[in-house]
Amino acid sequence: MDASEKLPKEWFLQADYDMDTAQYMFDGGRYFYCIFMCHLSIEKALKGLYRAKLKSDPPKIHNLLYFVGKLALKMPGELEDHVNRLNNLSMPTRYPDDLRRMSREFDNRRTEAALSATKKVLKWLKLQLP
Repeated sequence: MDASEKLPKEWFLQADYDMDTAQYMFDGGRYFYCIFMCHLSIEKALKGLYRAKLKSDPPKIHNLLYFVGKLALKMPGELEDHVNRLNNLSMPTRYPDDLRRMSREFDNRRTEAALSATKKVLKWLKLQLP
């Protein structure tokens, strides 16, 4: 099955798997990979909602805000704020940058807060499934 042909259930199963991986990366001190996996988890959940609600294959893009807009999601303020931050945070993790700078930027405290907020977003997105 091509990635774009996944059923909403499969998108959400993989979103959960990616969230578990984000926790694993956090526990191992791989903080910017934790952020990357948080983004990937929310991206897959949004693509699952896209497939469920719009009955078409989600585009192969990574912009979380695109999907939130297309789905006309009315997220609670703090969740919407986190998705905005996560959308911006993931760019340095996706493309090569200065490893030392990224390691300073993605410290334990900041990453733990992002991981916790991402878990809340994923939980909320699951409630939006038709």
